[in-house]
Amino acid sequence: MEKLNKQRGLRNCNPLNIRRTADLWQGLAERQPDPEFFTFRSMAWGYRAAFIVLRTYCHKYGLRTVRDIIARWAPPEDGNDTENYIRKVCVLTGFPPDKCLNPYDPSHMAPLVAAMSRVECGVKPIMSQIKEGWSLYMGTD
Repeated sequence: MEKLNKQRGLRNCNPLNIRRTADLWQGLAERQPDPEFFTFRSMAWGYRAAFIVLRTYCHKYGLRTVRDIIARWAPPEDGNDTENYIRKVCVLTGFPPDKCLNPYDPSHMAPLVAAMSRVECGVKPIMSQIKEGWSLYMGTD
């Protein structure tokens, strides 16, 4: 019963609520019960996917700031309060909205992903899971 009460991102081990697409992510759970969002085997795999999505935002779309990343991640045309999301992430990370982020620097990306997870799931993330996701992302684990 407790599992049913968890936020969707926690229930799916998908802390940034990555929507289902044709992509076959490493670390996907065998069962994909949620028709809208991926389910990963663990939070670490969900964080790995989040780091990869944000790296893609940087390289493919040239999005390197909190403001630009969140504007694409949670656009207002999808019913999001994008400006509030940006403010929350900036408060949680201590980053100004226009700070240029490096997708290979854990001192940039771990706080960003932690803050986005907090906004998406409504609970403080577990940093050891984020660190494990970073290791998977960097291919060291």
